[in-house]
Amino acid sequence: QVQLVAAGGGLVQPGGSLRISCAASGSVSWFSVMGWYRQAPGKERDMVAYINSGGSTSYAESVKGRFTISRDNAKNTVYLQMNSLKPEDTAVYYCYVLSGGTPYWGQGTQVTVSA
Repeated sequence: QVQLVAAGGGLVQPGGSLRISCAASGSVSWFSVMGWYRQAPGKERDMVAYINSGGSTSYAESVKGRFTISRDNAKNTVYLQMNSLKPEDTAVYYCYVLSGGTPYWGQGTQVTVSA
């Protein structure tokens, strides 16, 4: 069993920055992939970014150049640095990890971009 605890969400003005994190704990200590999805009201959950165990990353087109994903394997923690935030980035952000082909999801953290 894996528990994921996300933190760092909140309210930020357009153009601002925010860093969210997600710490994994439990019976699994290694994750091939760690990443983030987001879901805005009335919309589907979409992939934002992910990073594999080798450090390779992938981003949604809408966040390329603005968001940076990183991970600390020693802490089993994944981070998402979000810069130049836009109102359309407003959503609940969910972290996920993949271990042995099994996905695990966090509870989500709200990010609101508004003046």
